[in-house]
Amino acid sequence: MDLVFSASVFLVIWWVVLFTILPLGVKSHHEAGVKVPGGGDPGSPVNPNLRKKFLTTTWISAVIFAVVWLCFTLHLVHLPSY
Repeated sequence: MDLVFSASVFLVIWWVVLFTILPLGVKSHHEAGVKVPGGGDPGSPVNPNLRKKFLTTTWISAVIFAVVWLCFTLHLVHLPSY
């Protein structure tokens, strides 16, 4: 796998994992019983913990990408070449 293909595969994996991780552990203003500030949506999260979720997404994506990279390096998966 060349560098551009590897980077694109990693980014796709990263985004899929991010959207999987985002709803975990989120409590809305309505569920927490907290007043919504300044006309916001009651379904908005009180504390989304984005930094923690970005770090978790990155290491999970790195593990998944390592498995994908090994599959391509060991020729367990073949891509057609044009």
